Amino acid sequence: MARLDARLTLIEFFLGLVVLAVVLRAAQLQIVERSRWAREAASDRQARTVLPARRGTLRDRNGAPLAVTQEFYHVGFAPDQVEDRRALIHLLARQLEIPESKLQGDYASGRRYLYYHGPFSALQVQPLRRVPGVHLESEFRRFYPAGDLARPVVGVFSADSDKGISGLELALDSMLRGQPGEAVVLKDRAGRRYDSPARRTREPVPGADVILTIDAELQDIAERGLADAVEGMRARGGDVVFLDPRSGELLALASRQAGAEPGAGIRASTFTDPFEPGSTAKLFTAAALLTHRLVDSSDAVFAENGEWAMAISPKQRPRKITDAHKSAGSLTLAQAIQVSSNIAMAKFSLRLRPEQQFEALRDFGFGSPTGVEFPSESRGRLNRPEKWREHYSGPSIAMGYELGVTPVQLATAYGAIANDGILLTPALVREIRDAQDRVVYRHQPEPVRRAVPPEVADRLRQFLRGAVGEGGTGEKAQLVNYTLLGKTGTAVRFEN
Repeated sequence: MARLDARLTLIEFFLGLVVLAVVLRAAQLQIVERSRWAREAASDRQARTVLPARRGTLRDRNGAPLAVTQEFYHVGFAPDQVEDRRALIHLLARQLEIPESKLQGDYASGRRYLYYHGPFSALQVQPLRRVPGVHLESEFRRFYPAGDLARPVVGVFSADSDKGISGLELALDSMLRGQPGEAVVLKDRAGRRYDSPARRTREPVPGADVILTIDAELQDIAERGLADAVEGMRARGGDVVFLDPRSGELLALASRQAGAEPGAGIRASTFTDPFEPGSTAKLFTAAALLTHRLVDSSDAVFAENGEWAMAISPKQRPRKITDAHKSAGSLTLAQAIQVSSNIAMAKFSLRLRPEQQFEALRDFGFGSPTGVEFPSESRGRLNRPEKWREHYSGPSIAMGYELGVTPVQLATAYGAIANDGILLTPALVREIRDAQDRVVYRHQPEPVRRAVPPEVADRLRQFLRGAVGEGGTGEKAQLVNYTLLGKTGTAVRFEN
């Protein structure tokens, strides 16, 4: 009997230990590790999903869309959640344009979840949004309604990285991108996701819409005209810039390179490719001469009948300078610009110290980025005066050599002459509107500096009027109904 009592006592002791262990383990799970297991249970039943934000639209100054994000949908439904099968199949067939016979066959297959990729438009899925058992998965796609129009400037968006990779798509990416949202959805044992009426959601914030300064009609004119000119001249490429000198707004920017595919295959060389401006730069040496009062309207230099052996130093051979438009007698500064005389401009430039000539070019914005809203803009090339070759660089720069400018830099500098000497920052962005269509930015003219006094700017405009007037190198450019001011320029031309 004593043995039996001892055995029962031992069994009760071990049972007590087991119960104690169970209680302690339950306490550990329910009290000590409660948060951890709650999180794991929730993660098994719930999933966080990112709600993408609609990327902002790029439009021209008149509202024409250049880059637009459209939302598309994929549709899925769980047959066991459907209340009225016949009504749902009829609705899906009508909205998604899927044959009813296919939908009925899919429904009868016994699968727990049916999925239709589409993609389907927002208009197609609108009646399906609140139907029990139907689940919508959204996707954004970037479109360029204007095709290749202004594409080197507008740029390219990468759906893989969800970022702009060139042009304004890259430069304005932080504003266009918006802020993604987040939702918590339920999962079943197979990992399928379902909307929950009580799910926690942070709604996405759409990106800002940007109104550009570009005019789509002028852009089309510029691109067509440039294409005709490049083909007619058998050129390797070309650029066109339309700029409003009163505001600095860029109205059209066309680029073309021989052999490049239209659209994304063409560089925005108006911003990125410097070139020697040739005789178009003569006006800025003239600006320096007028600003420092080193020449007046009666001053003239001998034009050497179109060929001049310029003495450099006793140890160097003379430098030969020629004019394409040979002139007899002497030329004033105005006449030198009118007939684009290299010889006269080289002689006039010798009156300037290198620092004076350099400062005039720098004040017109050469050698520095313009500040326009465009990535990878070139600063061009303008050496500091201490790097100039004595008696050589000054005349070369007066003729448009030994410096590099971008088409936008050159247009901006000429815009300063038209704007009474005030250099403005060129602009591509006219207005930015947030998701509520509120204006958060509107462009105002941004003066950089006064390049020349108003009276000097007026004299320079007279020179430009003469250059495209009768007897000028650009007289064929004159128009009947408009007063034209301009300057021809050829850096290097190869014949035959």
